[in-house]
Amino acid sequence: MIGIINYGAGNIFSLTAALDRVGLAYGMVNKEEELEQYDRIIIPGVGHAGAAMQKLRDSGLASCIHNIDKPVLGICVGMQLLTDFSEEGNASLLSIIPLKTLHFDKKIKEKVPHMGWNSVSIRNDNPLFSNIEDNAYFYFVHSYFIEYDAKYTAAMCAYGLPFSAAIAKGNFYGVQFHPEKSGKAGEQLLVNFSKLS
Repeated sequence: MIGIINYGAGNIFSLTAALDRVGLAYGMVNKEEELEQYDRIIIPGVGHAGAAMQKLRDSGLASCIHNIDKPVLGICVGMQLLTDFSEEGNASLLSIIPLKTLHFDKKIKEKVPHMGWNSVSIRNDNPLFSNIEDNAYFYFVHSYFIEYDAKYTAAMCAYGLPFSAAIAKGNFYGVQFHPEKSGKAGEQLLVNFSKLS
């Protein structure tokens, strides 16, 4: 059973529709005590990382995420929240994975935001990508990216520069792309997440 952190900063409908398609049960986590009801947790997120972090603090859930010992998946802004800091709003984030979230602007010649389908290269044999072909395509919409660090990278993408399309540390995972909008590969990733121990 997957618990979705419901803090007002995610496009939860498209995520729940994808979970329904692959037959995964889920519920909403609105307060800390509800975390115990689920065996894995998703942190969704769209929009502004600084604003999302403030909403997460306001919900009372920010302070307990570090203590979760079951698999956790951050999606898009939910992934960025796992890092130390975002240039978006110059915000301090959860500091679970020691990386920074940076703006593409002035670092690449390509159009910002990075929007559409792009291939990702799987790294570190991460189980999140089991039964997914290397260089499979996923759907991205973002102006900020996670700095590339081989140690924490589960998948790499290139868009003017290399960045971490997926990160992992212990039981915490994050994906910059939207698996719920990424067809069969994205659905497989959600199924893989449901099987992580």
